[in-house]
Amino acid sequence: MAIAVNLDLMLVKRKMTLTELSGRIGISITNLSLLKTGKVRGIRFATLDAICRELRCQPGDLLTRSDVTDVERNVVERQEEDE
Repeated sequence: MAIAVNLDLMLVKRKMTLTELSGRIGISITNLSLLKTGKVRGIRFATLDAICRELRCQPGDLLTRSDVTDVERNVVERQEEDE
């Protein structure tokens, strides 16, 4: 199971940069970048609320769940290529 963060998609939909979002919600660009790339293990509800408020979206627009992790997907793709 994997949780994917779709912050980059919402930023494109709202025509907003990471820098602009950072300034509006008071969270560092570094922390937002880590969130955007999926390199975080958790997120505070207050942070999620601030992001959703500025991007006019719901938490489910930012977070999605998959039964297959990227690592598992890469293994399957490599096996298919080898066949």
